[in-house]
Amino acid sequence: MSTTPVLGVVMDSIANISVAKDSTFAMLLEAQRRGWTLRYMEQGDLSLRDGRAWGRWRSLRVFDDGVHWYELGEVRESPLDEQRVILLRKDPPFDMDYVYTTYLLEFAEAAGSLVVNRPGSVRDVNEKLYTAWFPQCCVPSLVSSEPEALRAFVAEQGEAVVKPLDLMGGQSIFRLSPADPNLNVILETVTHSGRRLVMAQRFIPEIRAGDKRILLIDGEPVPHALARVPPAGEFRGNLAAGGRGQGMALGERERWICSQVGPVLRDKGLLFVGLDVIGDYLTEINVTSPTCIRELDRMYGLNIAGSLFDAIDKRLNT
Repeated sequence: MSTTPVLGVVMDSIANISVAKDSTFAMLLEAQRRGWTLRYMEQGDLSLRDGRAWGRWRSLRVFDDGVHWYELGEVRESPLDEQRVILLRKDPPFDMDYVYTTYLLEFAEAAGSLVVNRPGSVRDVNEKLYTAWFPQCCVPSLVSSEPEALRAFVAEQGEAVVKPLDLMGGQSIFRLSPADPNLNVILETVTHSGRRLVMAQRFIPEIRAGDKRILLIDGEPVPHALARVPPAGEFRGNLAAGGRGQGMALGERERWICSQVGPVLRDKGLLFVGLDVIGDYLTEINVTSPTCIRELDRMYGLNIAGSLFDAIDKRLNT
């Protein structure tokens, strides 16, 4: 009987990733280097039968090659808890299908699998809203579905950013001022005319220096961050929105924010998290599929996925 440890991954299509930038791919390369057997799954491959979670999977081999980066075996099916570790790396939107996925993975967790990140905590920690648990780290904010309340908040702050609670990559984020002629229609649109909660945050002018992505591994920060600097004429620094990545060492303020947030996330079983910090302020806590491993590895000669698997090994052995 083979004693090779088995690692499953639940992700979006591996055929469509950018090898040079994909953090999940970095994790798979590291796991394979350490001798793990890899099993590949997408969200629709999970199921639940009589209280036991199952996965339809294919064996996976990965190669650090921009032309030929993966090979898949034949489709098989078995209980998810046969996989010692499962990486949950599905990108948002965090819709009801995503919620149902976390429930199924909780059955695997209860049966003995280590799921990274813990599915119940992924469900609880909304990437925008959870910043409200750390008001000492944040600018003034408001979560509301009422256009009138949001309009009053924009007037109070002078300028604010408004964004949905369930998207990623800078999608549907608006920078608003009281004099914006489109203010009313934007607030009606993003709230679905008062039927959807959104978050408003005071605009932080320091975004011009970049939206800093800080990676936490089991509550501890990687010592360098990737500042995602907006292109000309844009206020969003997201790489998906055209931002330019610029490395930086963590300063005193960034480390203080990590000290406030990190222990809470560690206790919730969130082993790999990306904090977004603009200027001196925490703006988002990314727990679903945080990125920037490969960029920081190249810039600073790091092995961030190696540090993550050290943390995974520690969890497995305690």
